[in-house]
Amino acid sequence: MIGLVGGAIVVGGLALIPLPGPGWLIVFVGLAVLATEFVWADRLEKFARKKVKAWTEWLARQLIVIRMMVGALALVLVAAIGYALLAFAGVPDWIPPSWVPGLPGL
Repeated sequence: MIGLVGGAIVVGGLALIPLPGPGWLIVFVGLAVLATEFVWADRLEKFARKKVKAWTEWLARQLIVIRMMVGALALVLVAAIGYALLAFAGVPDWIPPSWVPGLPGL
């Protein structure tokens, strides 16, 4: 049961990583839940924390132009995921049709 709950939390967190919000935090919470039962999850959590910290420190040392490019790339990724979600699931009824008049696939 713990494996199922922890796995669901990790999957949900992974889905949220490119979106605004606490994606990595949720992944680490899920790994912490899994680590209560599985040794591999504990090792994976420590490895992932180390890699995320290294990435954050590397990005902080870069020029502002590089950081802005990474931010722009993240924004494009979020927009692409949102567009794909709307194209796959359809535009919800609460979104006025005038907001998406000429977007192909929607």
